[in-house]
Amino acid sequence: MSDAVLPLVGPLVTLRAPGPADLDPLVAILDEPEVSLWWVGYSPQRVRAEFIDAPDVARIIEVEGQTAGAMFVLRGEDPEYPTTVMHLFIGTVFRGRRIGEEALALAIRSEFAEGITRVTLDPNVNNPGAIRSYERLGFQRVGVLRDYQVRPGGTLEDALLLDLTRSDFPDGPPLPSRA
Repeated sequence: MSDAVLPLVGPLVTLRAPGPADLDPLVAILDEPEVSLWWVGYSPQRVRAEFIDAPDVARIIEVEGQTAGAMFVLRGEDPEYPTTVMHLFIGTVFRGRRIGEEALALAIRSEFAEGITRVTLDPNVNNPGAIRSYERLGFQRVGVLRDYQVRPGGTLEDALLLDLTRSDFPDGPPLPSRA
């Protein structure tokens, strides 16, 4: 996603570049037990380094003027493999409104418009809520990434590799219904 297309605005979600004012809300969201279960070890310093100081890959998910979460948009650099990997989290007070799906749809539409042909996600296999949400958006199961994520205590857990291609949705996936 290039800075030229930001912000991306949907019916409920705005995707925008991060700024200093997002630091405290992101730290608070990443401290929520339901978020920190999957996004482990985020100190204020790490949030600053990976989100606030990385506007080329980090995007703030904003809803009604509030920081609702964030996402990484990690575009590959090899033109032979036009793929983008995305990761996102949403604060618990914003869940149940398909905000993550709208944020992903906006980002994917932008990536497809810029020539990307495939977007992948890799949620932990033990995160069924995220997996259901991604599949509602049109992502397909590709396979299991074994021993993929180091968890607290050093255990390894698998991830589910999901992808969505431009041939699935030439203009990008539809935005969630707000009716």
